[in-house]
Amino acid sequence: MAGSRLFSIFPVCFLVLLLKAQSIPITLVQSGVAKGAVCLDGSPPAYHFDKGFGAGINNWLVHIEGGAWCKDTATCLSRKNTERGSSSKMKKDMGFSGILSGKKNSNPDFYDWNRIKIRYCDGSSFTGDVEAVSPSTGLYLRGARVWRAIIDDLLAKGMNKAQMAILSGCSAGGLSAILHCDNFKDLLPATTKVKCISDAGFFLNAKDISGGQTIQNFFSQVAATHGSTKNLPASCTARTTPAELCFFPQYVAQTMRTPLFILNSAYDSWQLKNILAPSSADSGNKWSNCKLDLKKCSAPQLQTVQDFRNQFLNALSALGKSPSKGMFILSCYAHCHAGRQITWLASDSPMLGNTTIAKAFGDWYYDRDAFDRIDCPYPCNPTCKAVPDDS
Repeated sequence: MAGSRLFSIFPVCFLVLLLKAQSIPITLVQSGVAKGAVCLDGSPPAYHFDKGFGAGINNWLVHIEGGAWCKDTATCLSRKNTERGSSSKMKKDMGFSGILSGKKNSNPDFYDWNRIKIRYCDGSSFTGDVEAVSPSTGLYLRGARVWRAIIDDLLAKGMNKAQMAILSGCSAGGLSAILHCDNFKDLLPATTKVKCISDAGFFLNAKDISGGQTIQNFFSQVAATHGSTKNLPASCTARTTPAELCFFPQYVAQTMRTPLFILNSAYDSWQLKNILAPSSADSGNKWSNCKLDLKKCSAPQLQTVQDFRNQFLNALSALGKSPSKGMFILSCYAHCHAGRQITWLASDSPMLGNTTIAKAFGDWYYDRDAFDRIDCPYPCNPTCKAVPDDS
């Protein structure tokens, strides 16, 4: 009887231990606090780190978490006491999947690398640096310092000897991967093979359905609140007026020195809801159903959505053709793919030309194939699947 009970309990215990072994603990960068490198509430920067092994022991993949932005004191205060503004509110452990997976069959090209997920707690895609802290709000707008403190911590832990390295990110983190790509490369040895991937981070500077500049005005407010302009890529700000336009990837990517892979949907769900048809531009709520489900769009609305796709493709075309620019542009109504196993590499993952995202990016990174493909217009791709926003 006792043996039978032990046998029945063992699988459960084993599963608990297995899940625990796959959970990656949080690392707080306490050394950053003295340098003023802190989250919105003054707490230390944070990341999760799963060490590499075997052939990947000297290779590093740094993935930046998403989570939108705060544009003014009120919106930054609303984040301050959440995981988007305080490391003290973050989960202490995190599972890794997709591009961060440590399993060979789930992530064959990068499973044995050092894999890091940077937590996002500043609201500026790690571009802000305002010295003054208002006593009435206690807000620290120090995203650029947070970025550098985390990278310095990783360099001290062995990334300064990296043979290969990738900077990636989803949504606001995908934008961060573009904005910090060249800087990331410059902080690593000259011999390191460095490339970047932006997942759902190619936010388009486009007018909304009312003809307004909602997203341009929003990013301008973010830049002004956080003092971001001085930390945007100088290669872009030196030739772009006003300089805060360099929050938009379409201007930055034209000047980048480091190879960039753009993973994005031409019908990105966040962009359709917040750039094309934000509530502020839709006073009659005529777009409330369409922007949540393209199947519910009227013919004129769907044409407007297709026009948005054309603007998106034109912005990509302006980057020019080069092996240093890889692209996987889907026609799925979705936002972020690389961090989810189901969309990164699974039996029913989204594909372009019978190629999964994982294979396309791996082939491009290792120079096996200069992958540069754009999906046909919606609703042509049967491999698309409904997934929740991961921003």
